[in-house]
Amino acid sequence: MSDNNMEKMRHSLAHILAKAVKDLYPQVRLGIGPAIESGFYYDFDSLNIKEENLPKIEKKMKELIKQGITFEKSTVSKRKARELFKNEPYKLELIEEIKGEEISIYKSGDFTDLCDGPHIDNSKEINPDAFKIDKTAGAYFKGSAENPMLQRIYGLAFETKKELEEYLKNREEAEKRDHRKIGRDLELFMFDEEVGQGLLLYLPKGGMLRYLLMSFAMETYLENGYEIVSTPHIARESLWERSGHLKFYKDDMYGPLSVDERNYRLKPMNCPFHVKMYKSKKRSYRELPIRWAEMGTVYRYEKSGELHGLTRPRGFTQDDAHIICVREDLEKEVKKALEITRYIYKTLGMENLSFKLAVRDPNNLENYFGDDNSWKEAENCLKKALISFGASDYVLDEGEATFYAPKIDIDAVDAMGRSWQLSTIQVDFNLTSRFKMSYINKSGEEETPFMIHRALLGSIERFLGVYIEHTKGNFPLWLSPEQVRIIPVSQKSEGYAKEVWEKMKKEGIRAELISHGETLSKEIRNGETQKIPYLLVVGEKEKENSSVSVRYRGKDEGTMDSSKFIERIKKESRMEKFKG
Repeated sequence: MSDNNMEKMRHSLAHILAKAVKDLYPQVRLGIGPAIESGFYYDFDSLNIKEENLPKIEKKMKELIKQGITFEKSTVSKRKARELFKNEPYKLELIEEIKGEEISIYKSGDFTDLCDGPHIDNSKEINPDAFKIDKTAGAYFKGSAENPMLQRIYGLAFETKKELEEYLKNREEAEKRDHRKIGRDLELFMFDEEVGQGLLLYLPKGGMLRYLLMSFAMETYLENGYEIVSTPHIARESLWERSGHLKFYKDDMYGPLSVDERNYRLKPMNCPFHVKMYKSKKRSYRELPIRWAEMGTVYRYEKSGELHGLTRPRGFTQDDAHIICVREDLEKEVKKALEITRYIYKTLGMENLSFKLAVRDPNNLENYFGDDNSWKEAENCLKKALISFGASDYVLDEGEATFYAPKIDIDAVDAMGRSWQLSTIQVDFNLTSRFKMSYINKSGEEETPFMIHRALLGSIERFLGVYIEHTKGNFPLWLSPEQVRIIPVSQKSEGYAKEVWEKMKKEGIRAELISHGETLSKEIRNGETQKIPYLLVVGEKEKENSSVSVRYRGKDEGTMDSSKFIERIKKESRMEKFKG
């Protein structure tokens, strides 16, 4: 079935859902009900049902489908529409918002709804085994918190029963991988209402995971000619006016803070600070390219309903960097950034990358600043770099450029086949001009440099959210906050267990020692639940042989000399980290 036909079927099911609910609960008032990805929904007022009522609604829908209900479109005047929907206040409000005097309606049996369509011809085209009434939730009318809260009923719909079952199976797996659940179970991070919505607190294991990831990224950048800088979390409002953020990005920024009778703003981005540092002295072409990187924490005001754990917080840290270079080096530097991105993601086990070139919306050029020639030159540079890098199959993404620059967005595919936009590389000619950046060229004249913005992991928080789901919390050894847990068989074995633990700590292995208390089987189960790669069981037998009994991710690997185990784990960790 084509996407268009599937959308018609899902949209038709939304109408059948509305009729079923209206038949079962005549007092309800109707909101809206579109087709959505994977299914459909409809909003109702004066309805207060629980999840256990949903099978009853689904059964009623199947009865209606078997009746062979036809979907017939017609147009009526606004006056007639008001009469048809006189008992439906939400429909009346929608009617008044429609321009023109003709109103499109669809009739399905004795049910009539405001709708432009399209719909299927007859309900018998729907496979009754390939849809499911799924869940209920609250939703504001027209998505505005100023409007009444309605009850939304969601449904799933596919062409075949097999597709529905596969979707449900994948969703169940996705729920098991939900980074919010795993983060809670593994004690990685938390949120607190008194701290503030969307503001993240890393617990010790999560803090170590974050540190290891950021250290790997920064080590990689240092090896590739970057220098480390650091910038403050706030700046005067005038800086954001000059950069253009207040004009184009104000809705995503936190409100002003008054300090010494001047307004300051929490930073949504790091770029103006790097520009200011560049301008702190005169620059020569001999200094370029300059590559400055920082792990910069930024703050963006996300609406409450859009917050989602690590993948959509209000405060997050970017592995942000700016490359300031001459025109001749532009393409080469973009290509190098792409190569570093590939290395990082290969090392992290996410090698399936796709590339999008985000350019201006040709129909809304007023939403961007900068002259047309500079935009075209920047876009052309990114195209050439992508092709030279070997990504000639990139997708052109019109309208997705930032207000000041075109960019390359890089998507990574996770273990479930889901695509996530994580990395960004931009060519910026606007900030260099707005801040009058310059360097002295070979002829001794002032010239404006180009600037490349790049965040390869992107938001550290967003990446970790995706990565936790990708790995299901089974992090590679080099990235595991706790690499080894040592479990003594009895209190008598604790002395030897401590000796093994101290050896490992001296070698830089992240090991934890458990005091004997619970049964051995329970301690092993606890360690495996915490997804610790290696569990070492030690008793009197191991003490006599200077050995350890090794369990690796749930599998018993027998006994091994403790010194040989230490060498093994060090080698394994190095090999994993530098395989890229």
